[in-house]
Amino acid sequence: MTNRLETNIMPESTYGPSSPPTLSAPSSPDLEAAAGQGLHSLTGRRALIFTVLAGAYLLVFFHRLSPAVIALDLMRDLSVGGAAIGLLSSAYFYPYAVMQLPAGLLSDSWGSRRTVTVFFLIAGVGSLLFGLAGGWGWALTARVLVGVGVAMVFVPTLKILTHWYAPAQFQGMTGILLAVGGSGMYAAAAPLAWLSDLWGWRISMIVIGAATLVWSGLIWLLVRDRPSQLGFADPEGLTAPAGEEIGIWEGTKLVLGTFAFWPLALWFTASAGIFFSFGGLWGGPFLMQVHGLSKAAAGGVLSMLAVGMIAGSLAISALDRRLLGRRRRVLRASSLIMLALCLWLAFWPRSLNLPLLYLWFLVFSMVGNAVGVLAFAAAKELFPVHLSGTSVGLINMFPFVGAMIMQPLVGWLLQTQGGGDGAYSEQAYSHAFLAYLGAALAAFIGASLIREERPRA
Repeated sequence: MTNRLETNIMPESTYGPSSPPTLSAPSSPDLEAAAGQGLHSLTGRRALIFTVLAGAYLLVFFHRLSPAVIALDLMRDLSVGGAAIGLLSSAYFYPYAVMQLPAGLLSDSWGSRRTVTVFFLIAGVGSLLFGLAGGWGWALTARVLVGVGVAMVFVPTLKILTHWYAPAQFQGMTGILLAVGGSGMYAAAAPLAWLSDLWGWRISMIVIGAATLVWSGLIWLLVRDRPSQLGFADPEGLTAPAGEEIGIWEGTKLVLGTFAFWPLALWFTASAGIFFSFGGLWGGPFLMQVHGLSKAAAGGVLSMLAVGMIAGSLAISALDRRLLGRRRRVLRASSLIMLALCLWLAFWPRSLNLPLLYLWFLVFSMVGNAVGVLAFAAAKELFPVHLSGTSVGLINMFPFVGAMIMQPLVGWLLQTQGGGDGAYSEQAYSHAFLAYLGAALAAFIGASLIREERPRA
């Protein structure tokens, strides 16, 4: 089977810069009349489709960051230490990263709706098994299933949105999608802390697994890949410009063989590695063991990660056109701020009171996560139109590479300082968090080497 880059997920990769989309006529007068008279129905239907898919993306972020508030419970109930819990949490990211390229190919061959539905079912089963796991091995297997399942949401969702929204609307809808993902981060913080205190972490995971299964059914029932499947007109021109089509593997080699791609990859790996490691796992135990916060209080502080992502992604998406030619400066400035935040983690971890902890986590989320929107835009614009989808798909792998390195690494460093029972001292955290300092320096180097000008096709 030959796969072509005409299936790129970004609207700029489907329409040439001087060739806006046009609407094809429906196949029958009845359909034409329905489309003409049903403008509001079309608007309502695509809003419903976006809402259902955004709800799935909320659950993606919930599954991604849920270990942070239940990490101590997991260590106690599964009888393992920091290194094992770091590997358990990062088991989500290994399949997630690997599945990013197949996500586009499966969307093409199966269809986006079917792909999201089937794999979201897998995620739901994985979450159920995680709640029922009797030991670390079963929990690890379940976490892998969750990672495989939720990996097939983001890319197919973007592809569906390119068919239902005009290019001018796409960027705004993407920003809203990321903001909804931030709501999933919030749900994995304070609400999960409350729920796990009330029911325990096992029942909480079973409930979330059941919700994921139900949501997969809603996706199948309510989502359609294209407007024509409901009798509305589809946009034409969804192929690469003539003479610019290129095989998927050739395109991958061209992107990976371009030096300018790798500073972005370095920045994304290092910056996201810090964010997902601390925000998605070790931030919760740190707040409870070093600052003495209850699980509920720690969940409240961790909820600022969601606030930072929601506010930051919406603001950056709105300002993106004004940031053209300045993205490297923004990424470099955010890397300097991240470096300062990691200095605090490594050398003065107990120096902040509770209000300042809330502020610290807010800023941490904005510079470590929300600003990633700019990296996607920069990766797309490094390449000609017919390679932009491939470049975005490839750059999307690197945040998860960083997570699967940093989560177990910090857990192993904690364990080398003692506390095999999962109780770690302030000194142990300071020692382990030196890894974040090194990663922040690598992120700054990557950001400093980024260039934004697009090479000629």
